Amino acid sequence: MPKKPEDLRSARWFAPDDLRSMGHRSRVMQIGMDGQDWTGKPVIAIINTWSDLSPCHHHLRDRAEFVKKGVWQAGGTPVEMPVHSFAEQLLKPTSMLYRNMGAIEVEETLRSFPVDGAVLMGGCDKSTPALVMGAVSMGLPFIFLPAGAMLRGNYAGEKLGSGTDVWKYWDERRAGNITKDQWEGVQGGIARSYGTCMTMGTASTMMSIVDAWGLTLPGASTIPAPDSAHKRMSTACGRRIVDMVWEDLTPDRIMTPASTRNAVTVAMATGCSTNAIIHLIAMARRADVPLTLDDLDAIGRTTPVIANIRPSGKDYLMEDFFYAGGLNALMKELGDKLDLSAMTVNGRTLGENIADAVNYNDDVIRPLSNPVYHEGSLAVLRGNLAPDGAVMKPAAMDPKFQVHSGPAIVADSYAQLKEIINDEDHPMTPDSVLVLRNAGPQGGPGMPEWGMIPMPKALLKKGHRDMVRLSDARMSGTSYGACVLHVAPEAFIGGPLALIRTGDVIEIDVPNRRLSVRLTEAELETRRAAWVPPPPRYERGWGWMFSRHIEQADKGCDFDFLRTEFGAPVPEPEIN
Repeated sequence: MPKKPEDLRSARWFAPDDLRSMGHRSRVMQIGMDGQDWTGKPVIAIINTWSDLSPCHHHLRDRAEFVKKGVWQAGGTPVEMPVHSFAEQLLKPTSMLYRNMGAIEVEETLRSFPVDGAVLMGGCDKSTPALVMGAVSMGLPFIFLPAGAMLRGNYAGEKLGSGTDVWKYWDERRAGNITKDQWEGVQGGIARSYGTCMTMGTASTMMSIVDAWGLTLPGASTIPAPDSAHKRMSTACGRRIVDMVWEDLTPDRIMTPASTRNAVTVAMATGCSTNAIIHLIAMARRADVPLTLDDLDAIGRTTPVIANIRPSGKDYLMEDFFYAGGLNALMKELGDKLDLSAMTVNGRTLGENIADAVNYNDDVIRPLSNPVYHEGSLAVLRGNLAPDGAVMKPAAMDPKFQVHSGPAIVADSYAQLKEIINDEDHPMTPDSVLVLRNAGPQGGPGMPEWGMIPMPKALLKKGHRDMVRLSDARMSGTSYGACVLHVAPEAFIGGPLALIRTGDVIEIDVPNRRLSVRLTEAELETRRAAWVPPPPRYERGWGWMFSRHIEQADKGCDFDFLRTEFGAPVPEPEIN
């Protein structure tokens, strides 16, 4: 039922003729507002993740002004509110350590201030799930404004894709095939504008997912950050959120089981980041939608990759995807694999939004009859080494490793791993399986992106560019190769990965979704009895809280006390 002015949440702060509301009114007058700003108008929070150290979001300070313009145009009152800024490349030890902090901050910012709806501004890897998780838990109408991808990179006439080509050229430099000057040329050409990674890394993956979920204006996720259309989209977000407040279009009406399946299907079809699995599960659980690893794997088995974008694709980047018709065109190609009746933030169904979408380049956005890869981007593996699951990206690896066995080379830390891969005399063959452990949610801490284990220098110099690599860490969505990730439970808490030794034979079977170590259960039990837990990582602060409440990768790495099923909704603040 449409809201009336007296039903606005902000009216609880400003409307009553009493002492406290007089104080509220006088204080917003202090910053230049007057009665026309708070009387009968929705107050819209513009939640901004801009900072000077967030290259992906560097333009959001400017875009907030366009959102404000749209809010004013629609008869609302905009208020810009900063939250934690996620800078994937600069935030140490990993931005994943702070995703849940960002979600808490968003939820409590929206809850504690006199706002009626929100525009969420983000895009760099962990910012998207953090913003959505917090806003969903609060329950106010919101619309997500994707930061957008940067322009294509360029060096010596070659297109460069962020992350993906860094790994490629770094291997060539370590192999002695390119010079320091060429390496620095790549460095100067790979990030030519503000915006997120322009490969189908985690940033573009997550923006595409929230678009497919119905949480953005249709196709907003595909607009490049520097394009003028991005400014117009920002203004349109400001206009639309005001109407969403009057319509009371809350996230529970949009984030349904059907739209969640749409989001997963689109993720698989785009050649998505492995990180998508963790964030999808976490966001869905916040919306009280059950989603498991097995659900994701089942959808992946029947959804081919049709976005020919690096790293799963070969030739194209997000800018090319935009010119080809973007996410709307890809969803049109998916056809009846999607539930077209799902509601979206513009008040229309997904089917209505994509009805007129056109695919302008069927090599960038492939038809289902000519996919980049015959199944979805990701696969979930299980076995005695990963009883709660592990994840890999078969579309971005050498196919010969789909079924493989080889002796493990085990590293207990990233420092030890670096010694192994840089030692040209370390005994190994291309069949060896590099193992990194103690890099999971608690062990990392925060599950850093160490799972894209660099190729050993000795093998690079012999011409090898892929091998099986196994860890309880994550990897960047821009990465590629035969990397098995998110092994759960993690080694740091005594998962089976903690028990293996160098020389143990690791077996991987992607078609049958198996990951195991060739050891008897009796031998594993003997080793488990002898295992000694490592000392805790933290004794105070955020890390202490994180370590005691973080769930494992298969549960989305949310905090146990933030799940929807944990308890009753948080009450609204009392106005006194």
